Amino acid sequence: MLRGGAIGDDGRMPVCKEKSCPHRIRLGKNLTKLRKRAELTQERVAEKVGASSRYIQNLEAGDNFPALPMLVQLKAVLRCSWDELFEGCERVSK
Repeated sequence: MLRGGAIGDDGRMPVCKEKSCPHRIRLGKNLTKLRKRAELTQERVAEKVGASSRYIQNLEAGDNFPALPMLVQLKAVLRCSWDELFEGCERVSK
């Protein structure tokens, strides 16, 4: 699988996807926990946010990180706070 359009230092597209980062994995676990708390299936969450169930599955697996508009939709569907959504994620400051 290709990474989301990132080109390597040698100017070529990478052959395989990078490993999931800790933030994607933690967000995925939080999404799973919050979805189950809301008693929703991946299919139902996908339906409510206008995405495929495969996309939701990939989010929960830590394979993808959603864009801000999708995070807002997920937060609304799962009826959770930002703190619950990002619990365990470290804040990065410059």
